[in-house]
Amino acid sequence: MIRSTFGGFTTAQLAMAASQRALDVVGQNIANINTTGYTRQRLDIASINFKNSGMYSNSPAKVGYGVEITGISQLRDPYLDAQYRTQIAKLGTTDAHAAGLEQLSAVFDETTKDGVQNAFRNLSTSLTQLSEHVGEKEFDTMVRSNMQILLNLFHENASRLDDIRSDVETNLSNTEISEVNDMIKNIADLNKSIKNSQILGNPALELQDQRNNLIDELSSYLPITVKPRDEEVGPGQFVEVLDIQFHASDGSKYTLISDTRYGSLDSSILNGKASLTLNDSMGNSFPSMEELLGDGTLKGTYDFLNKAGEFDKPASSVKGIGYYETTLNSLVKTFAEKFNDLNKAPDGTARDLFEKIDPAEDWSASNIKIADGWANNQYGITASKDTVGGTIGSTANENVIAMIKALENSQSFTGGEHDTEFFNGSFYDCFANIGTTLAIDLSSTKTLLTNHISILQQTSNSRDGVSGVQLDEEGMNLMHYNQSYTAAARLMTTLDEAIDTLLNKTGVVGR
Repeated sequence: MIRSTFGGFTTAQLAMAASQRALDVVGQNIANINTTGYTRQRLDIASINFKNSGMYSNSPAKVGYGVEITGISQLRDPYLDAQYRTQIAKLGTTDAHAAGLEQLSAVFDETTKDGVQNAFRNLSTSLTQLSEHVGEKEFDTMVRSNMQILLNLFHENASRLDDIRSDVETNLSNTEISEVNDMIKNIADLNKSIKNSQILGNPALELQDQRNNLIDELSSYLPITVKPRDEEVGPGQFVEVLDIQFHASDGSKYTLISDTRYGSLDSSILNGKASLTLNDSMGNSFPSMEELLGDGTLKGTYDFLNKAGEFDKPASSVKGIGYYETTLNSLVKTFAEKFNDLNKAPDGTARDLFEKIDPAEDWSASNIKIADGWANNQYGITASKDTVGGTIGSTANENVIAMIKALENSQSFTGGEHDTEFFNGSFYDCFANIGTTLAIDLSSTKTLLTNHISILQQTSNSRDGVSGVQLDEEGMNLMHYNQSYTAAARLMTTLDEAIDTLLNKTGVVGR
């Protein structure tokens, strides 16, 4: 039996429509080859073959009705997306560490400038001159002048450390946290727009690209898990919605975004430390979350502000600004106490060279000054502890020599709540060790940063191999779909010729 007359034309027409739409998709891909964050699109098609039907309805050989366009989708690999976001979070951590250490290097790197180390050398020189001119006031004044220069450098370094801490805290609260909250809100808004578009039958692929870009950026700040799920919006009608969870280092998860609901982050300073509060999508508040940050820029920033290496209890592997503040303050404290003790009068009476600016606070680089008694010439450097006839020996200088030796001899430098020793050596070497430690930290962090960048680039290339637009591949698709369109048009022409034969050239025998 002859099949349905126009069944073949329908097949050809659907094939032409599918090829034409495929060409449109290829054109869209090529047009956006340089668009940041654009994901390559693909025409989704399926064969039409209804149950118990076909062009040869009375034949056991069932032939379908052609091709159906089922939609347009993006080419993405969820595994590569997750891997990319994991790597960019690690990169964010290391980048924040490196940025903080770069700022500290301006304080402690004295390879190209005269600073604390040079001041210690000058102090030693002036003490040597005093030992040779005991009793001459101008040489005592010279020592005091060099002491004041050294204290001024301590004050300057302490002020610069305070400025760095303040700048990082301000940037954290006003920039980083604000940007994260804006991204969270924008992702939730895009979730709503995408959901509404999908309900109306529009896949909203460009909106999904915007959302994916924001998710990638958000993942650089803190570790997140992206979980798509289907939601029924009507009888038999489902749309995909997106949940984003903060993945804590202890394995717990907190939902930041659930479809159109979203939470936020807050940062504050508590007891001298930066603290992070997470508010989830249901309005629950979780304080002190900074300790549960596994990776990301926020992790690096909070570690820089809060961690102090071996001075932490338990000790941490991160030497943040607290480590360098503690070591500098320890140097100042040991120096002040040592020289105050050495300058006691022969009878043990205190003749302090240094005083605390705020007596209620401990010695620190910002809390030290020349003692008023020395500054007002009520007393000077104690040259000798020996007495002759009840008076200080006029030419004895062994105590000045002891001060010179104190600058050169090894001291034990401790810091932190439990007086952890971090260095044993001279005052000069202690400050040099702080700079060396910083240089090693910065170098190792930069090396790690380079490695993370390399790994991220490899992951990005793998992801672009799936999601990115490849001009050569799209050119091949152009030829492919153009040929399929031509073939479908040729099929329609052939069918038209067959109909013409059937109508005009059949049944003329015997006329």
